[in-house]
Order: sequence, then structure tokens, then C-alpha cells
Amino acid sequence: MTSMKGRLALLRADVRGRVRRSGAQRAEILAAYDHSGVSAAEFARLVGVKYPTLAGWLHRRGRPGKAPAVRFVEAAVPTPEAPTPLELELPGGARLRLTEPGQVPLVVALLRGLVSC
Repeated sequence: MTSMKGRLALLRADVRGRVRRSGAQRAEILAAYDHSGVSAAEFARLVGVKYPTLAGWLHRRGRPGKAPAVRFVEAAVPTPEAPTPLELELPGGARLRLTEPGQVPLVVALLRGLVSC
């Protein structure tokens, strides 16, 4: 049995012995973890959840569900006599500053890697 917000609730297990928790129970556990100030492993031990389960919940919660899609646009950049740094702003506020033409292949590889994530 467990106490959730002052009430007792019977935790039901499936045939493999796994305790199933509702979405509301998971949200409550994750909110408590956010305010606990302890490591995930320690928190899992304290609340009786296996660490891999808690880590999975944290991983799924951390995924950007409605993040804007990354879109590429083609731009023609004039090349003046004195090179001017080119600054790219990515979704989420990250900025890339290119100061040399040789950095372009590195940025292209980085952006392709971010798209595949």
C-alpha cells in the first residue's frame, strides 16, 4: 500500500510482478522528484520505484513534444573584402557564429546531426 496525498491506495501488480501506475501517479512522482534535491537513483529507492523505470519516465518527459520543426532555408551571403562573421540562431535560442569559411562544413555536419536526433 502507498499513501498518495494522505489517502491509502492499493498498488496492483501484473502477472510479472510489475506495479502499474496511472499517468497522474507518474506525474505526482516526477513532481516530487523535481523538488526533492536528491539524485534519481536515491529518489527511486526512497519512493519504491526501480531506477530504470524512473529514468525512463524522466527521459520521456524530457522529450520536446511540440518543439518547432527545424527548417532549412537557402541564403545568398555576399562575400565582402573583409569577412564579416555570420551568426545563425537556432530554435531554442542557441547561436552559432562563423568567422572563417572553413567552419561551414563543421556547421553543416552539426545541423545534420541535430536533424537526425
